[in-house]
Parts: sequence; C-alpha cells; structure tokens
Amino acid sequence: MVEKVIPIRIDEGTGQVPHIPALLTPAQLQNQDLRGRNLRDLRISVTDRCNFRCTYCMPKGIFNQSYPYLSHQDLLTFEEITRLTGIFSTLGVEKIRLTGGEPLLRKNLEILIGLLSKIRTPAGLPLDLTLTTNGSLLQKKSALLKQAGLQRVTVSLDGLDDAVFRKMNDVDFPVDDVLKGIAAAQAAGFESIKVNMVVKKGTNDQEIIPMAKHFRGTGITLRFIEFMDVGSSNGWNMAEVLPSKEVISKIHAEFPLEPVQANYPGEVAQRWRYRDGKGEIGVISSVTQTFCHECTRARISTDGQLYLCLFANEGFDFKTLLRSGKSDLEITNAIMGTWAKRDDHYSEIRVLNTPGNHSAIRKVEMSYIGG
Repeated sequence: MVEKVIPIRIDEGTGQVPHIPALLTPAQLQNQDLRGRNLRDLRISVTDRCNFRCTYCMPKGIFNQSYPYLSHQDLLTFEEITRLTGIFSTLGVEKIRLTGGEPLLRKNLEILIGLLSKIRTPAGLPLDLTLTTNGSLLQKKSALLKQAGLQRVTVSLDGLDDAVFRKMNDVDFPVDDVLKGIAAAQAAGFESIKVNMVVKKGTNDQEIIPMAKHFRGTGITLRFIEFMDVGSSNGWNMAEVLPSKEVISKIHAEFPLEPVQANYPGEVAQRWRYRDGKGEIGVISSVTQTFCHECTRARISTDGQLYLCLFANEGFDFKTLLRSGKSDLEITNAIMGTWAKRDDHYSEIRVLNTPGNHSAIRKVEMSYIGG
C-alpha cells in the first residue's frame, strides 16, 4: 500500500495555516512566491479513482482492490470546490483544470462545471475552464460537458497501435474507443482539443510519428510529455526518458517544424508548428528542460489539500478551513500566506535527489493531485 502524504495541519488555535499574517484584502495581498512567481493556474482533482491502470501513473500492482481510496465524505463537495475556486479567482487565478484520477468518473461532474462556469474574475471575465481525461467516457459525456460550460478538453492518449495502447493502460481498453471519444468532443463543438502522449523510451516511442501523422491537419494539438518521476510508485527510470529534443528531431525529419512563441507566460509546453500550416505540436520537458522558474500552478487534491508542486511531499489542509466556518477573507489570507512561502523547484534539483535512476524523495501520487 502506498503511504498517503501527511498534510500540514491547520493550527488548532487559529484554524489557519501557521504563520498567516493579519487579514488583508485580495488587493492588498502580494501574489508572488519566494521566487517571484505569480499564482495564475489551479488544478483541481475531483476523484482519486481511475478506470485505467497506466504504468506511469497508477500501476495495477499498487492501485488494486485493496488500495485505500478516499470515501465520498472525504471528497470536497461541488459547493466547496466552487467556493474555493471563487476565492482563488479573486487572487489572480484565471485558468482552472479539472483532473483526477479520471474526472469523468465523478458523478454529475457537469453540475460542477456549470457552477464553475458562472465564476468571474475581478475584471468580469469567465475563467478558462478545461478538463483532462483519458477519453474513455467522452462519447457519453461530451455534449453534457459542452452544454454545462466546459471550454476545452485535453485527452491522454499514449499511442495508436492498439496492442501498445492496451499494454500501457493495462486494463485492455481499446484505442478506438478513445478516438471515438475525441470525435464526439469535436462533434459537440469543442474547438480547442489537445491530446497528451507520455513517451516512454522502449515502450511507445515508435508511436511518435504515427500520432503526428494522425492528428496533423485535424485542428487538434498533439503534445509529447517526457516520462516523469511523479509519485513514488511508477518505477521511474531515467533510461526510459526520451528527451523532447529527440521527439522534435524525429517529427521534423518527416514534417518540417518551426518554433512558436508561448501563448502566455508560464506555459509549460514548448510550441512548434508545421511549416506547411497543418497545425502545431507541443513538448513538455520537465526532466530535460525544466520550467520551475516560470511555474504558476497550484493544485487542490480530491480531499482539499493544497499542493504547490506536482512533485510535492507536503500538502496544506484547506478542507478543514472550508468546513470550520472560516470566512472567505480568512481562507484568502491562508492561500496567499501559503503561496508566499513557496520555494518549490523540484525539477531543477532532481539530479541531486536521484541516486542511480530513482528519486530518493517520497512524493504525492499523481492520481491524488492530478497531472
């Protein structure tokens, strides 16, 4: 059994994260961490369960029938998620991504999306609301998600060869059903669809060119992600990391590419477009080309813990704040008091904490806080 990360608990006397200063309004709070990074993006995990057992995320040997998944009462309610998101929006958060586990396993998720779609930034603009899914339920859910107000969808797909894909999801799920889900999302009217492929050298790197060929010219952005040492159970090995520069080189040899500027500061994917105008791809290079210095993301786990890094080993208990009668202003100050002390830069120091090929630091599992 994987040991759950131990959260930093709220001070029993004040009900706040320790060392929070006197209450300030959102306008008075400084939205920067110790490295000068602003808080702009929030990822919210709505379930720690998934119907896939991808080896780099939820390997079957650990995430089995005896694994202690969270009970329903431990999960943040839709109302709590909406309240917390509204508070984050007053602090400058503009992008919200719903994740899991597999978020579409959360019952009536479209209700939550409807609630979140009504939140406005201080400038009166809607939040950029998106969702990452394995695509297994998109055929059934796409129209409901679009009608509820979801703006964008990202689908995880690690290859087009059915045997390779079934091996990687480890539940014998056919690739054709994911492709049908992507088609359903297009039919529902989603104009911004991304497909994420985690590349493991020696496992699915032969799928890079077929994936590029398939999605080229479709309006769908394909992104290649280096195999990362997220969590402590995925058996990460540096020898299985294919550097993004090699991915670009492979594709460029088939379909000439040219670099594209980032859409916004802190964008994690490096963008490339086909010179013939048939779309673009992206690469996410957390292992070989770190982007810690630009990271603007915070994460809320399924049970309301705030994490400041994908590779964190400590969380901050905001569910207790939400359920203990604290005001929005008190929670606002707790968020910024936590963010102000953020110094996370795991990817930059990975080599110092990786004796041999495995990380020595125990980290929270990706299925608990989302990728």
